[in-house]
Amino acid sequence: MLETSWLRPALWWLFLITAARVISLHFATADIFVDEAQYWFWGQDLAFGYYSKPPMIGWVIRLSVELGGSDAPFWIRLPGPLLHAVTALILGAITARYIGYRAAIVTCLGYATLPMVALGSFLISTDTVMFPFLAGALYCYLRSFDEVDTKRWLVGAGVLLGLAFLSKYAALYFVLMASIAAFFFQTYRPSARKAGIILGYFLLTISPNIVWNLVNGFSTLQHTLDNADWVRDPGTRVGLNAGGLFEFLLSQFMVFGPVLFVALLILSWRALRGGLTLFQVFLLLFSVPIILIVCIQAFLSEAYANWAAAAYLAGSAAVLPFLLDRLGWLKASFIVNGSFCILIPILAIFAGSLRFGGDRLIMARYAGLDELSEQIFRVAEANDQTVIVAHNRDILADLFYTGRDNPYQIFAAPYEGRPPHHYAMNHSFNASPDTLSALYIVQQGDPIPCDNEQVSAIEMDFGNYRGKTYTVHLIPADCWEQR
Repeated sequence: MLETSWLRPALWWLFLITAARVISLHFATADIFVDEAQYWFWGQDLAFGYYSKPPMIGWVIRLSVELGGSDAPFWIRLPGPLLHAVTALILGAITARYIGYRAAIVTCLGYATLPMVALGSFLISTDTVMFPFLAGALYCYLRSFDEVDTKRWLVGAGVLLGLAFLSKYAALYFVLMASIAAFFFQTYRPSARKAGIILGYFLLTISPNIVWNLVNGFSTLQHTLDNADWVRDPGTRVGLNAGGLFEFLLSQFMVFGPVLFVALLILSWRALRGGLTLFQVFLLLFSVPIILIVCIQAFLSEAYANWAAAAYLAGSAAVLPFLLDRLGWLKASFIVNGSFCILIPILAIFAGSLRFGGDRLIMARYAGLDELSEQIFRVAEANDQTVIVAHNRDILADLFYTGRDNPYQIFAAPYEGRPPHHYAMNHSFNASPDTLSALYIVQQGDPIPCDNEQVSAIEMDFGNYRGKTYTVHLIPADCWEQR
């Protein structure tokens, strides 16, 4: 029977943490970042897939802004802390059932205070949206091995894994990790019938996205292959990037927390020596191989810090209970990770003013984005233009978001070959018969494909675009047809 005495204290602490994050989110001044603006934009046109990601994050943001009645940053980001709280509870339920009361509480609070969770509670991402579904799939999968009536747990595992896949394709790690566990341990080896049920419901759940990809030239898959660029042409693109591997491994100390990542390494070493329980090894198999796979990607090309984030769901359930017998380590982890949890909302609230090294903003990446868009709109108004064209994805993302209530028509510059981003694929400039001219924004010095008149130069001295100059040009509507 599932141990439930952990639930009340866990809920109480999670409520306090989540409430503090929601309140801090209300006062945050960090601009909507490029990816967040793109996810919001996807939600304006609900579909079963988008250029670079599956559709769930667009749906979630759309639901949030509809419920809030506002497209303000608060409502775009609000799902973050709420989804992480749900994920923490699911991981707590796993450890409560298979380890115990104390393990459940420490897993809940330990996950909720991970650096990646602290950051993901202020900047909405596909990882954040995927996590509760992936954790739920893991819970259902485990329950299918210790219940007489397994059908509902098998269906739950398949559907939740499908929803995780619709959030981020990294959910496919689950299939690989489950296969590895089944290969090594009979206890976690489902029958062909059980595996078929999970796979069937998984495929049924993701089928709308598969159909969308078929209709749209496998756009999302193509982008995924672009991220692992050596896959397309290993003969010319593979290189041994030891620096990239070191940088990725170093970043994982920040993603999971330095104490917890060291503990994960120690736990993995103990597993190799046969010093752990079967359940602990199972959890490690759903964590460590993911990190190793991304390490290979980092060594052959490059990898971003969050590419192994899925590893730290099972990783949290394995490491945090392990530290219950090492209270000094556990306290150190909560102190270090808790410091990040305090620091990140402070940085988000004072994104436009906290500086280091003189006048350099600490959160420069999340400041000044809307200022560039506002200046572009002022130039458009001064020149009596309503059509604005740009080729830079970052600029387009904020133009669409900041200009959401303005009467401007925004387009991506036409692109030869496969479109490099969502805006080029779905909002490429194609002049209507009554459009005579448009404004074209480029970084100073970039080529312009036709005769033009420069009408403004925007020098940025603040935030993300600091030190850059963008020029605004009046171009004929048939500019790209002249080539």
